[in-house]
Amino acid sequence: MADRCDWVGQEEIYIAYHDAEWGVPEYDSRALWEKLILDGFQAGLSWLTILKKRDGFREAFQGFDPDIIAKWGEEDVLRLLANPGIIRHRGKIEATIGNARAWQVIEADQGFDRYLWGFVDGRPVENHWQQQKDVPAQTELSQKISKDLKKKGFKFCGPTIVYAFMQACGLINDHLAGCPCHRKVAALARPEF
Repeated sequence: MADRCDWVGQEEIYIAYHDAEWGVPEYDSRALWEKLILDGFQAGLSWLTILKKRDGFREAFQGFDPDIIAKWGEEDVLRLLANPGIIRHRGKIEATIGNARAWQVIEADQGFDRYLWGFVDGRPVENHWQQQKDVPAQTELSQKISKDLKKKGFKFCGPTIVYAFMQACGLINDHLAGCPCHRKVAALARPEF
């Protein structure tokens, strides 16, 4: 695909992710939570590292089922710390367990999907960046969501992580204006949430 977003590079896994997943509006509560968790694990690393280990993460975290993970304790943390198929970082693993518990509260109250999409009034923010250098690392909106997530008990969800998550899940369309995926992703937005 000509004129892809500049960040994609040449690796097939990255190209496939960009062309089929990145920026596609995600409306499933569990899938949104999984992507937020993976973005938290990515902190300090490249997204390519996470993509290459994503299947290992899904297996180790039992399909990212927050209702299962919320019941985990120290034994599970130790098991995960010994798993070479994931990023073995105690703080991030413990945060995932706590984030599963925080997810349960939001999900029971209003739905994690509705909670997140409520920040953008149910419609993706359509940006029209011309160059990658114009795309911010965070915005006032990502700062607001990050602050609210932290208030609700989430960890590893700073404003830069939240902005990357918003891009990945289609809460914002940050495909460059000249990227063929920009229009494709925009067409996938639901008319109403």
